[in-house]
Amino acid sequence: MKKILGAVSLAALTAATAYAQSADTEDTIVVVGTRSEGRTALQTTAPVDVVDVSALENTGITELNAALAYTLPSFNFPSPSITDGTDHVRPATLRGLGPDQTLVLVNSRRRHASALVNLGGSVGRGSAAVDLNTIPTAAIGQVQVLRDGASAQYGSDAIAGVIDVQLREASEGGQVSATYGRYATDIPLTTGERTASDGETVNLSGWVGLPLGADGFLTLSAEYLDRAPTNRAGPDPRQQYPSLSGGGLDPREQTFDRINHRFGLADAEAFSFFANAGLPINATTELYGWAGYQTREGEAAGFYRRAQDSRNVLAIYPDGFLPLITTDIEDFSAVGGARGVIGGWDWDASLGYGRNELAYGVENSLNTSLGAASPTSFDAGSLIYDQITGNLDFVRSYDLDGFAGPLSVAFGAEYRLEGYEIKAGEEASYITGDPSKAGGSQVFPGFQPGNAVDEDRDSIGVYLDLEADVTDRLLLTGAVRAESYSDFGETVTGRVSARYELSESVALRGAISNGFRAPSLQQAYFTSTSTVFVGTPPTPVEVGTFPADSAVAAALGGEPLDAEELMNYSGGVVFTQGAFSLTVDAYAIDIDNRIVLSENLSGATVESLLQAAGVNGVTRARFFINGVETETRGVDIVATYGVDTDRYGDFNFTLGYNRNETEVTQAPSSEVLPGVTLFARREIARFEEGQPDDKLIGSVNWTRGAFGGVLRATRFGETVDPGSAADGSGDEVLDPKTIVDAEVSADVFEGLTVSFGANNLFDEYPDATSLDPNLAGTFSDIFPFSGFSPFGFSGRYVYGRIRYAW
Repeated sequence: MKKILGAVSLAALTAATAYAQSADTEDTIVVVGTRSEGRTALQTTAPVDVVDVSALENTGITELNAALAYTLPSFNFPSPSITDGTDHVRPATLRGLGPDQTLVLVNSRRRHASALVNLGGSVGRGSAAVDLNTIPTAAIGQVQVLRDGASAQYGSDAIAGVIDVQLREASEGGQVSATYGRYATDIPLTTGERTASDGETVNLSGWVGLPLGADGFLTLSAEYLDRAPTNRAGPDPRQQYPSLSGGGLDPREQTFDRINHRFGLADAEAFSFFANAGLPINATTELYGWAGYQTREGEAAGFYRRAQDSRNVLAIYPDGFLPLITTDIEDFSAVGGARGVIGGWDWDASLGYGRNELAYGVENSLNTSLGAASPTSFDAGSLIYDQITGNLDFVRSYDLDGFAGPLSVAFGAEYRLEGYEIKAGEEASYITGDPSKAGGSQVFPGFQPGNAVDEDRDSIGVYLDLEADVTDRLLLTGAVRAESYSDFGETVTGRVSARYELSESVALRGAISNGFRAPSLQQAYFTSTSTVFVGTPPTPVEVGTFPADSAVAAALGGEPLDAEELMNYSGGVVFTQGAFSLTVDAYAIDIDNRIVLSENLSGATVESLLQAAGVNGVTRARFFINGVETETRGVDIVATYGVDTDRYGDFNFTLGYNRNETEVTQAPSSEVLPGVTLFARREIARFEEGQPDDKLIGSVNWTRGAFGGVLRATRFGETVDPGSAADGSGDEVLDPKTIVDAEVSADVFEGLTVSFGANNLFDEYPDATSLDPNLAGTFSDIFPFSGFSPFGFSGRYVYGRIRYAW
């Protein structure tokens, strides 16, 4: 807590003398965190960030999550590698909490989640979150981010806050752009610096506004992305080929390319399309709707199998092989509705559907247990999540005697039907032929018929929301929400907040709320069986992931999942003076019953319990559990300033700072398995230290006539990649690093703009793993950088862009 208080003082002093985000923030009307019309981002009772689309477009970043990470200090988006499906759908976090603890809306309507549940050893392990990268930047008008618990207003998942993506609305005009970039970097390996030029990226995007009737609009947006993979692996020093029968090394050892792994960003190709429409049908009623579609193919590498590896079949791969995990993602969403006025009430009714499917494939691989007859490519099965959501909302303002402003009364209901499926892969992807050898496709065994799942649930929630300017200085709000889920029961949440103006320039604000997050269907029902090798010599063992309410999990002490529960306290100050604004907001978030994925449980007791539960062949097990309790404390500081000069042009300055600390105060234990750790020290440390302890973003946006430029510096605080040692001796500490991005642009003629820029201009890398004497070893040389690095480990990215607007 002393660190936080010190950081508040330092950053507040810095912000008072520096400059900040968007000079238009004071005048921007927000729709998240309030249901009253006309509130600006600085007039709400909780902090709201407004990110205009220009801040997302004027950068070489091609992913929405990544762009937000360099815009919002409390938002983080690491770049793990060799983490199976997480390489393709990377999780993002707000205020250091779980990726699934932030609610995502599109046009103020709930967005469906990804079908993927993150199982690898990355930030967000065990979560199933919304994939923001399915929304193309071209379709966006602005993004509003509420940094406060809001379950009482919006329902489940709004523990850390709410991200509302507002789609572009235009009945005329348009824009097309083409961006080309690649990484041009010198990789600081301990074996010698290696130069790389890879990750070639082509991005084509555009939007057009069309009239719809006399007063309506139809905005169409599309984007194409093609990104080649990056590789930051070091050389593999191990012996690659079996020793000769008479002794000695195979001559091929001398000519073998030691950069045989691939460690970096996955290959990706995506096409996205969005349509957004609004059509007034009379003086009081409007129809609206939007639809989006994305198809995205990805390819990421696993661990290289050497020629002499017991998992290799020499008849197929005499030189070894690099197995590849491929994904084919299809994402679709559509919402239609109507809104209007009746009897003095503003009403809004909508029905939406969203679906995300992730199909797994395995290429350049084999099923070792099938020997030389094994195929080399596999259909490994698929995951599907879909959601139907219906909303009905009413809002009305009442003038009350004694109140300085009207009382806003809002109430409504939301119905949600969710479904989750796991489809089995082809037989060769999971079958075990020779039981003495590893079964299933190497790097990613396919889902078995026994893993197939088709489950659903429904829920209904009702809410009441009140807001009023009680006096000229005092704004009070209150909200209560009741929800009922078909699988785990009912919950009631509430929130009260206030804003008090001490003067025209200074206001205080604060909120107290409780909240919840329902267990996702992915967490409740995901199941898989895979082969891992343990011991020396390596011995194949079967590990099963079982649903929390299954007989297997119950035998091991598991229970059906319950909702996570939250208490959130926040308080802050708002200062405005002309074009300068400063907000400082502290928060305390206590969460009980956090849902996590257990360790891989093993031992004689586990094996006997598995056999008693009728599970044959599987000797290790894991499942999702409640029971982790955490306390998060932090502060957000945002300052903005805009200045226009006749001689030097117009400047918008931004400074944003976040300091965040999380402590695990309780970890789950099992009465059935005394002495067996359900949630080990490594997983606890990922909660507490796996994200930067602070983050500072300073930027300036400059325009003068036909010329413009953006300069941004982002300092990421200390981050820890936890090791497995109980005493922490294997932890990898990543020192603070500052990343500088720059872009310059010029209007060639009316409508046509040319831009050039560099992200990570000075080619900064996280600390190399292999330089740490506690971690040095073969694989720390091969994989020299941590996937927990908050800015990745790809190095300098240079790009050029042509944009034409009309």
